[in-house]
Amino acid sequence: MKKLYIIFFISLSTLASLSSCQDELEERYTNPDQTSEASIGKFFTKMLNNDRVRPSYWNVRTFLVMHPALYTQSVSYTNSNQRYQQQLSYIDDFWRDYYTPTGSGIVAHLREMEKTYQALPAEEQAREDIFMFAARVVYADQTSQMVDLWGDIPFSEAGQLNLNGESVAPKFDDATEVYTTLLSLLEDAADYFGTTELESTVAAAFAKQDILLEGNLDWWARYTNSIRLRLLMRISFQDEAKAQTDVMEMLNNPDAYPLVDNAAYDVLLKPLTTYNDNMRGALTELNSHIAPEFLLDDILKPANDPRIRVWFDKNSSAGIPNEDYLSMPSDLSSTEQETNISQGKYAILDSATFLFNRAFPGIVINSAEVNFLKAEAYQRWGNTGDAKAAYEQGVTDAVNFLFYLNSLGGGTEEEVTPEELANLLASPSVTYAGTNDELLAKIWTQKWLSFGFIQSIQSWAEVRRTNTPSLTFLPDLSTPNAEIPPTRLLYPSSEITYNAVNYARVASNDVANGRIFWDVE
Repeated sequence: MKKLYIIFFISLSTLASLSSCQDELEERYTNPDQTSEASIGKFFTKMLNNDRVRPSYWNVRTFLVMHPALYTQSVSYTNSNQRYQQQLSYIDDFWRDYYTPTGSGIVAHLREMEKTYQALPAEEQAREDIFMFAARVVYADQTSQMVDLWGDIPFSEAGQLNLNGESVAPKFDDATEVYTTLLSLLEDAADYFGTTELESTVAAAFAKQDILLEGNLDWWARYTNSIRLRLLMRISFQDEAKAQTDVMEMLNNPDAYPLVDNAAYDVLLKPLTTYNDNMRGALTELNSHIAPEFLLDDILKPANDPRIRVWFDKNSSAGIPNEDYLSMPSDLSSTEQETNISQGKYAILDSATFLFNRAFPGIVINSAEVNFLKAEAYQRWGNTGDAKAAYEQGVTDAVNFLFYLNSLGGGTEEEVTPEELANLLASPSVTYAGTNDELLAKIWTQKWLSFGFIQSIQSWAEVRRTNTPSLTFLPDLSTPNAEIPPTRLLYPSSEITYNAVNYARVASNDVANGRIFWDVE
């Protein structure tokens, strides 16, 4: 019984089908908010209420800054032994938070929604369609990130215990096929949001449960189309024909395919009103708050980027304020680095923007990313004029967004001025001029910069897809098989143990230097 319980808790996102576990299922998931009956809307809210989207302590401390942010040099790190080695217990936590109701339970709660929906008569199903389509968008968004981190994942058979009570250990689906399914889900959802009109009581119910976009169907259409654009560009070197056809259809028909290409439509998950924490502990415990050398010295400073003043604080040495923003050299020994850190020699992340900002939202997708996606598409398949406009809008939105985050944290730095933005766009390292390869590199570098450590899952995917920016890592020769950062995450030990038969079919690909299917360049 115990083995079956763990198999399905870990792999199928819920609890075992044995009778001793049934009470927990009913208490925790059929009745998630202490109501008297299953509610599609409440399951939907639970999916949205995701601390793997928000910058919660656990997500930042154990996953982002130890894995994708480190692998993309979006945060600093000391040159200690095992610095690139994956922390498997923390990776296991991330995996379970997707499949099981221990976290947001993306799979578990979607399956409960599907089960409840299937039991309704047709006329009631029509009233719940809005929740189902919105939930599938969230599911597609989060599932694509799982593929980007691991490759093949349990997908089509995951969550069957929630859906129909079947005790089936889930197979690992091919990553390419998972992406194909997700793109189809997004296309269908976009059509729905673009054409449906909700009856007033349904609209009110949806708005009440929608803690992400307040029940606004136009915003859901934009979110849906923008995630679809992200995924199409992600596969654009692996299946360029499909990506080009579908992306250019979207970009050439903005009325039919509205996007999150204006800051007014940014998709942000606000903190709950009960939240009273911040990121300081998560960032300082691993020295992740120190200014990274490449980001500050190679990208921000040469462009005199105005974001520096809201990204970092100069810090002080021996009580005397440092005269400049100084990054931590990446080639020093860990002992030298830690001594200098203790003496305050390096700039640190800004307190208002990052360390003490209780209002910092989860960033689902914003206009900066979407405009950079548009810029790449136009540069490759359209015309340079459109690419330049989208690129410059992306840079502008990325700058303004960081200043916005600073304002949320009560920052007192002067707002960015139009002159500063113009100077940034005209600086040699940023200005949209050069060969085709140079222009694409500028788009990808500025997108990497805009992601930062909070969106480092996306950043890591894009660095692997584009090989830009070109990052140099000091090898860790003390740790065999982890001398440099990996190119994919290893499957968690729980999956290996309790889904052994299916894991055996993908075990040969479970290596740190393996490639996700879209990583072909």
